[in-house]
Amino acid sequence: MDIGELLNYKPVRAVKKQLNSENGEDESEKQHKIKKVRTGRENLPAQEVTLQNASVPLKSLVEISEQERQNILKYVETEETEGEVIDESCIKRMALVFEKRALRNREMRIKFPENPEKFMESEVDLHQILHEMHLVATVPDLYSLLVELQIIPSLLELLSHENSDISVSVIDLLQELTDVDILHESQDGADTLIDTLLEQQVCALLVQSLERLDETIKDEADGVHNTLAIIENLTEFRPEVCGDAAKQGLLHWLLRRLKLKIPFDANKLYASEILSILLQDNNTNRLALGELDGIDTLLQQLAFYKRHDPNTVEEQEMMENLFNCLCSALMAIPNRDRFLKGEGLQLMNLMLREKKMSRNGSLKVLDHAMSGPFGKDNYPWFAGSSNVGINKWRFLLQCLEDLDRSLRKLNSRLFVIRGQPADALPKLFKEWGTTSLSFEEDPEPFGRKDYYHQYGKVEKVKLWLDLNVT
Repeated sequence: MDIGELLNYKPVRAVKKQLNSENGEDESEKQHKIKKVRTGRENLPAQEVTLQNASVPLKSLVEISEQERQNILKYVETEETEGEVIDESCIKRMALVFEKRALRNREMRIKFPENPEKFMESEVDLHQILHEMHLVATVPDLYSLLVELQIIPSLLELLSHENSDISVSVIDLLQELTDVDILHESQDGADTLIDTLLEQQVCALLVQSLERLDETIKDEADGVHNTLAIIENLTEFRPEVCGDAAKQGLLHWLLRRLKLKIPFDANKLYASEILSILLQDNNTNRLALGELDGIDTLLQQLAFYKRHDPNTVEEQEMMENLFNCLCSALMAIPNRDRFLKGEGLQLMNLMLREKKMSRNGSLKVLDHAMSGPFGKDNYPWFAGSSNVGINKWRFLLQCLEDLDRSLRKLNSRLFVIRGQPADALPKLFKEWGTTSLSFEEDPEPFGRKDYYHQYGKVEKVKLWLDLNVT
């Protein structure tokens, strides 16, 4: 058979077998069965029909039982994650490697002080192990082991490292180790770590780091932010740290940082927040702030917001922090005199008149300045009332300002003297060479003390009397 015959070949069709009527099934019975089968398939659940059409195993698509679900969740929760397990042996290994690399770097720097290429490799290794030690923060229960291995003193020593990158790495590590959320996971570990840090004068070392870091470099600016975060963590866990930190120079640094004439940034916001924390419940720090001219610094920083609103939410938060600092400082009595001499009352009054966002803060400051028995010196005496509201005080200041403007047109001016008349006026009589005193007869209780008549007798001053009718 050639190719053409092969292609044209067609097999002989088989003859269909005729149905035998002897089987007992006629054509009507056959149609009835087919119809019954179709009806049964239509009544099957939709899920089973889909499974039959998809030809997939039934178990893979049927919903799992509640027991199977619990088993899967239990397996997922107990499954070990990939990576190194942090246990005592792991921390001991890290401590040993850290000590070796720190010692190696110190030796290389001493041996080749003028050749950075010789000790650069050792500093890269030291930076790497410091980064790996961040894993220790995940197991605060083992902080006591970290203290036993004398790692904390070695870490704090690196805060003064010649390479600021190493110092910043240590600061990052300490910030994570002292995170408040982590410290609360293990009270014993937290107490051990913080006690050791305080014994090693961590506050003084951190302030020294703040002094040497250059905020124009981004990494070092982040180091300043993390340093302030460490201080915040310590003060939140141990409030008594506020006094120690202020004594170590932190208060002075914060005031200088606020006075820097640079654009607003996150570090300035953080500095205002830390200052507010230091002054919140510590009267010693409040007095120290006044001695460092901190009242004038706060007033100078707030003066900008007299006619300007903060540009961002963060800047508004800083402004509120400064108002809180001023309120806390005014709780120390000597600072109220500094507040008055720094024209704080005039500034607060101008803020009230301008009706900017600083208005609420100025009201709060005035309330602190005039509260308590010592606050009476901050506002004039009103008969029959020991408390003066803000509206009365604002009205009085506006009247005095108007009187002063009128007197200046006559080549004079208004002098407002603080103190009791019996003490203040005789001194002024001698200083100014006063020869006559003009006053109004005041029927109020304060005027009935007849102080002015006494001045005329003692100081030999001629009196001009006029009756004041109210």
